[in-house]
Amino acid sequence: MNGEQQHDADAGSSVEEVEFSWDEYLEDTGAIAAPHGSFKHVDTSLQNGFAPGMKLEVAVKSDQNTYWVATIITTCGQLLLLRYDGYGEDRKADFWCDIMTADLHPIGWCEQNKKILKVPEGIKDKIPDQEEFLQRVLKGACSAPANLLEGLHRGKNPLDLIAPGSRLELQNVRDSLEAWIVNVVENVGGRLKLRYEGLEDSDKFDQWLFYLDPFLHQVGWAAQHGYSLQPPLAIRSLKSEADWQEILKKVKEEEEESSIPTDLFKDKPVIGVHSFSEGMKLEAVDPMAPFVISPATVLKVYNEKYFMIEIDDLRPDRTTSQSYICHVNSAGIFPVQWSLKNGLHLIPPPGYPGQDFDWADYLKQCGAEAAPQSCFPSLTSDHGFKENMKLEAVNPVDPEEVCIATVTKLKDSYLWLQLEGSKKPVPDCIVSVESMNIFPVGWCETNGYQLRPPRKAIVNKQKKIAVVQPEKQILSSRTVHDGLKNQEMNSSDTVVINGKYCCPKIYFNHRCFSGPYLNKGRIAELPQSVGPGNCVLVLKEVLTLLINAAYKPSRVLRELQLDEEAAWHGHGETLKAKYKGKSYRATVEVVRTADRVADFCRKTCIKLECCPNLFGPQMVLDKCSENCSVLTKTKYTHYYGKRKNKRIGRPPGGHSNLEVAMKKPNKRRKRRKHFFVHKKKHSSTSVDNTPAGSPQGSGGEEEDDQDEVDEESLTEDSTSEHQDELLEESEVSEKKSLSSSPTQSELSHSLAQDRDKRKRKLRTFSFSDDENKPPLPKDIKVEAAEKLQLDSNPLEWSVADVVRFLKSTDCAPLARIFLDQEIDGQALLLLTLPTVQECMDLKLGPAIKLCHHIERVKLAFYQQFAN
Repeated sequence: MNGEQQHDADAGSSVEEVEFSWDEYLEDTGAIAAPHGSFKHVDTSLQNGFAPGMKLEVAVKSDQNTYWVATIITTCGQLLLLRYDGYGEDRKADFWCDIMTADLHPIGWCEQNKKILKVPEGIKDKIPDQEEFLQRVLKGACSAPANLLEGLHRGKNPLDLIAPGSRLELQNVRDSLEAWIVNVVENVGGRLKLRYEGLEDSDKFDQWLFYLDPFLHQVGWAAQHGYSLQPPLAIRSLKSEADWQEILKKVKEEEEESSIPTDLFKDKPVIGVHSFSEGMKLEAVDPMAPFVISPATVLKVYNEKYFMIEIDDLRPDRTTSQSYICHVNSAGIFPVQWSLKNGLHLIPPPGYPGQDFDWADYLKQCGAEAAPQSCFPSLTSDHGFKENMKLEAVNPVDPEEVCIATVTKLKDSYLWLQLEGSKKPVPDCIVSVESMNIFPVGWCETNGYQLRPPRKAIVNKQKKIAVVQPEKQILSSRTVHDGLKNQEMNSSDTVVINGKYCCPKIYFNHRCFSGPYLNKGRIAELPQSVGPGNCVLVLKEVLTLLINAAYKPSRVLRELQLDEEAAWHGHGETLKAKYKGKSYRATVEVVRTADRVADFCRKTCIKLECCPNLFGPQMVLDKCSENCSVLTKTKYTHYYGKRKNKRIGRPPGGHSNLEVAMKKPNKRRKRRKHFFVHKKKHSSTSVDNTPAGSPQGSGGEEEDDQDEVDEESLTEDSTSEHQDELLEESEVSEKKSLSSSPTQSELSHSLAQDRDKRKRKLRTFSFSDDENKPPLPKDIKVEAAEKLQLDSNPLEWSVADVVRFLKSTDCAPLARIFLDQEIDGQALLLLTLPTVQECMDLKLGPAIKLCHHIERVKLAFYQQFAN
């Protein structure tokens, strides 16, 4: 395999490893997500089948052999908040129960199974006549669905009942209204991959449709509505008529096994009556290629609900036609002149003489009439979408793909969407706001489906290329930023080898010592080199890659930040860093001429306290000239103690990370250490932010505090919701102590003594000297969280008690949600991570922290009260 082939293989394989984050993407682009409420089909799919007001029969707590009627107050995933009938508006006795574990049954179950319906003790005085009361409250009442309370479907989301292997009927929308059986191959959040019955071994004709699509029905629909079951023309020739009839017979025999409950389709849009006539002209968008608006003709009217449209084509030698079946609410059909009124371009029919299309001349030429305005549904602009909003959308050219989409234009109830990351570029798509092929931000992640990431996201994720590219092939390298790539290929006056402003290749020599700030593993994953190209572009890309390869990107950005008092020698570039949910910006000096690149790289390495050859125009093949292989994270102080002052000093006003460790009183350090270790143990982020053996790791967590102080010099884009009191207290003491800074040599000596003390005190953070990477989770042993002692049984907690408990934890901002949702102690003990995420709309991090506290309550309950 030659170098170019190797490069392509590596680049191609790395595309699959791109980790896309909507939060970061929205922040980087400055865009906002389309509101979830604008996707009505998604909201419908999330309903669990239970609704407030439904009634069911529930076992009475005090006497498990008796039951009473209860009403659903609210739902939360598989949890129901119930109130026994008879309590009226009194909420004191409301209780939560889990569908999967509670003794719940539909109305009438007790009578059928000879069970006793008995009024609970708390409301016995309010109901003197049980029979008369039941007749009154159950008259016209809606019972909870029996299939969701009993049997295999118990506790399941109704959508999950459309399992692979289920059968449905699909109308053929291209050439007739006949239906044929389809098998569900995959169900992704209600978006179904369907395969025609009889084509089990072929996926060539597979289709993707949302389960609420008007042309998709449960088995038996065609027979009920007078339509025949016939395979579509596209597949009819693949088998004989006898084979198709045999398949149909087999399906009818197995109808019971693969049937889907009828309740599932109750929210499907109802198709109204149309008033179109054959020969009428209109404007339309072909759903198979929804990129342009074209003149179209009503080709055929089937009945009061369905008619066929054909996109006009005036060429005498045409061999195919673009026709499809519509109903009155079909998307993409407009009255004549709609494009003109909205300032949009109407594409003339192929074969139309001239470029300027005029509807009056065209209607006269065709001898046709325009479909009147009354034939079309009224369009609304009250939908919540706005220009530049982001969402997820199906690629109409390849329905397997769901891409990031940007709203580029809005007209009435139609969106123009620009798709990013598709395998093949596609023009802007015209989509109705009610389309079932658009989804809110995060829909793919929620349903475990691959969202096509934007191409730019690939840049920082490329694997290191093992084969050195020859100079003449460098312009095809895919490891350089898109802007740099374009500049290389298009700007001939700057990309001149040995030119004044042309930066040579900058190599990442990952075998060199990476210092206390950079993660050696991430350095090894960087591309082998960046450039050649314009100095500013190349060096900006190099610094961005280094910041992203740091244990704490904000700390590296601070080290690189241009000092206001320093002499100005180059070009200022704004760089960004993200750390702990915050985003930072700072101006960094970048040299502009090739003759200063080598010195710039060396000085930057020294700022970052790594080997001066870690990156630069020289590639280290075997042994580093600095003999840095003998250095480890725990020895960097000695290394830079000897070299630093000779070459370059730290910018005035910047604080060395060595200053922090000795300045805090031992007492404070011990308290802070426990606090931060506790938080990290239960954090949702990966354990790579605090490298062991480095000052960040071996110094406990004090380094985090210092970062908080020093990072005030950066421009902060976003802050976390609240700061802990301990953190604020510690920051104040640090600021005071920074006023009297000891000398560098005193610091080095003090740090060595302090590190020895810490090693004796904190055995849990001891690692071998030759470790040059952050510890794996299994290597870290942290002190167990303090055992929770409860004063009362959580089963008896009121909503106020739950809120009081939460306010005593670091999840205090979530207490309001629990108050609004009326979650008492029983409900608290039933909460799980999926339920918390789905019903409280929390991100993963806060959800995990909340569930940690819930688990502590559960553990304390079992230890103190279960017996």
